[in-house]
Amino acid sequence: MTTLDTAAEDRAAALEASGWGEPFRLIQVRNLCFWVFAIGVAGGAYDLIQYFKPGLTPYGTGIGFGVAGFAIYTIPWLILLSYHNRYTRLPGKLLLAAAAWGAFAATFWVAITANGAILSIYGKLFGQAWASDWGAGLTAPFTEETSKALALILLIGLAPRLVRSPFDGLIIGAYAGLGFQIIEDILYAYNATIVAFGADQIGAAWQIVALRSLSGLFGHVLFSAIFCAGLMWLLGRGQGTHRLRGALLMIGAMLAHGFWDDMGALGYKLGGNIGISLLWFIVLPAVDLLLLWLAFRLAVPQEQAWLRAILAPETESGLLTDAEVAAAAGGWRARRAFRKAQQDHQARVRAKHILTAANDLAQELAGHDETRIAHARSEITRLRGTR
Repeated sequence: MTTLDTAAEDRAAALEASGWGEPFRLIQVRNLCFWVFAIGVAGGAYDLIQYFKPGLTPYGTGIGFGVAGFAIYTIPWLILLSYHNRYTRLPGKLLLAAAAWGAFAATFWVAITANGAILSIYGKLFGQAWASDWGAGLTAPFTEETSKALALILLIGLAPRLVRSPFDGLIIGAYAGLGFQIIEDILYAYNATIVAFGADQIGAAWQIVALRSLSGLFGHVLFSAIFCAGLMWLLGRGQGTHRLRGALLMIGAMLAHGFWDDMGALGYKLGGNIGISLLWFIVLPAVDLLLLWLAFRLAVPQEQAWLRAILAPETESGLLTDAEVAAAAGGWRARRAFRKAQQDHQARVRAKHILTAANDLAQELAGHDETRIAHARSEITRLRGTR
């Protein structure tokens, strides 16, 4: 067997293992997961409308400002998540479904009801003061992380051949968390205008937009990305057996969530206002980012190996070099190092475009459309001839 034959077999195996290129179809009337998804999203959307409807007239300005502010805030998140969804890319429709579940079903259909019930029990058992200080951190990590993770479970049921790796879980979890976070933030802006009795609605909503935008950098997107990556390992959908790793990541995500929710009470007990500031600005952001980095570093090698295997046969024809394949399948450091290794500015610009075109070629190879594959290859040839 020739080297090219071996590389072609490795490519086929990587495409099969990753599920890249498999179509995603949401509406599956014979699949129970579709009906759970549809009922959950529709039910959550109905509850959302019922929640906001009484305040549309008296508090419409605050609601509108909150919606506009957090819509703008969503844009950089989408750019960031789209960048990281660049290995064996998940379809946009699937990620939109994850965000919709997080926004409507996880928030209004599950979490708000469950949180209210559990906090009520805490108040009766331990008193309202204790529930106010500690109840959120001992409730939300369980109800909200599981409600967001249901998006992943349902999408596995709807697309079992497509959702295959812990990195898929990380990306899907991030989108579900983003949907949850944006709707929850709008809810906070609405409640702030009510507390202010409608006075200075823009000012009240702006304070929430600023505060929640800052805290949201270490919020639901991060928590559910880690939790869902761990869940994929726990379910045995990653390479190798790493169920303990998955369980520990899920526990870590819930602990991180709990510490944020109870930061005020915990920080005050540890060091008064200084303790709160240390937790808010240094300790919790550092720990949460470290946990996300760990989940990412554990999950991404499998994706990178698949992408290398998919592009490797192109080196046999001379279309790509080994260094280009390694950089195209690598992280941002590998891509940057490859570009900086070029001899001049023009060569570095050309290298950047070739790496982008190589990733586009991998996407077309996953789609198995020979016309589009030929066009992607010709684009790399054209770029290589640019002077």
